[in-house]
Amino acid sequence: MREILTTIFLTIYSLSIVGVILVIVTDNRNPLKTLPWILVLVLAPGAGLAIYFFFGQNLSKRRIISRRTRKRITTRLEEERAPGGPEIPPHWQPLARMLNRTSLAVPLYGSRLEPYTDGETKMEALLAAIAEAKHHVHIQYYIFCDDETGGRLRDALAKKAREGIEIRILYDDVGCTRVKKSFFEEMRKAGIEVHAFLHVQFPRFTSKVNYRNHRKIAVIDGRVGFIGGMNIADRYVEGIDRGKGRRERWRDTHFRLEGSGVRGLQASFLSDWSATTKQKITGPAYYPPSERLTANILQTVPSGPLGKWRTLLQGDSYAAARARSRIWIETPYYLPTETLNAALQEAALAGIDVRLMLPERSDSRVVDLAGHSYLDDMMRAGVKVAFYTPGFLHSKLLIIDDDLTVIGSANMDFRSFEHNFEINAFVYDAEFNARMAAIYEEDLSRCRQPSPDRWFGRPRLRRWAESFMRIFSPLL
Repeated sequence: MREILTTIFLTIYSLSIVGVILVIVTDNRNPLKTLPWILVLVLAPGAGLAIYFFFGQNLSKRRIISRRTRKRITTRLEEERAPGGPEIPPHWQPLARMLNRTSLAVPLYGSRLEPYTDGETKMEALLAAIAEAKHHVHIQYYIFCDDETGGRLRDALAKKAREGIEIRILYDDVGCTRVKKSFFEEMRKAGIEVHAFLHVQFPRFTSKVNYRNHRKIAVIDGRVGFIGGMNIADRYVEGIDRGKGRRERWRDTHFRLEGSGVRGLQASFLSDWSATTKQKITGPAYYPPSERLTANILQTVPSGPLGKWRTLLQGDSYAAARARSRIWIETPYYLPTETLNAALQEAALAGIDVRLMLPERSDSRVVDLAGHSYLDDMMRAGVKVAFYTPGFLHSKLLIIDDDLTVIGSANMDFRSFEHNFEINAFVYDAEFNARMAAIYEEDLSRCRQPSPDRWFGRPRLRRWAESFMRIFSPLL
């Protein structure tokens, strides 16, 4: 009897493994993602099934918000172009059309952008803007920490809620796993509307645990907005204690927006709010008239795992392939798709000044190993690689030529391009481009820049570890 039961169990078990592999293959995914999943299921079938259940299911054909609803929310973004006003540079107009078609990213004119490169200055600016709110405050972050920084924001929002200001908060359920429920309950008791994006509840929504909202935006009265890479946590303000009296800050970049560009952030927030709460909020109070404060043009581009297009990957790859003079990158993780990796190498081989800045050490040893495996070919192609040494470089920045800058929440890795809900702004403006290039060069002065010979001479055991972890890059 035991032998019969064992045989039945092994048969069902084997059929389950084969069935999952057939599902993965027939999904017609990128082979670079299909093969690692098959390898995991073959080498560790038991654990592989559990990992696939939580992290591997393909939700690209599902929608949490319809394109029709998204279009209705974004109709208020449309604006007339002033005669004789700024135009998107001709060689970037196809890029702008693509971003508009794939994510309804409307070109917005005349926004003022103020960059922040440290968490303390950014938090003070955010709190000051919240203190001036007259109608509403919309906040969306991947991580809210229940620490001093998170407490200051919670108290500032509670104060405005008591004044009758509409306060809405979205947080990511996985990003805030370690945050006690009482942190958000205190906000609710103060009259703040707080919701978790894609709440993970076993077993109903467990398949969505791998699809996270990584956006970090704020909108105050539809007039002031914030976008960038900083979460709400002390590590951006006070740093992390590394022992022996040494504190290490996370170096990141965030931006304050004024002008029509805020509408793009508002549309993204209200789309996510509608998907989470089923409330469809719109009206002139959320999209007030705005002045044209500068000569720039920007497109606020949301991207996510649901739907056919991977907009930010397509946008970055298209822009890199058409660069004329330079491509400067800051990213905490470099796990690129083959298309983007090839575009950067081809640009370097063609004589374009391609620079890639990474942290000397990120917050993930495994990701570092996988990412470093790409650098050999990058250096052979002529890409200049630099490692930021003072702390963890968490900044996301792409500078192309002297008239295009990409800022926002997306890292240059599979997770941001394929799995996360992200938001970037594509800014067409020479003046802003020059300002960000100056910040890049300042960061570069704090970097270690290894020569190719020195890099290729690293220990063979490390190179083997990098090559092995590269296999799993699409899954990290």
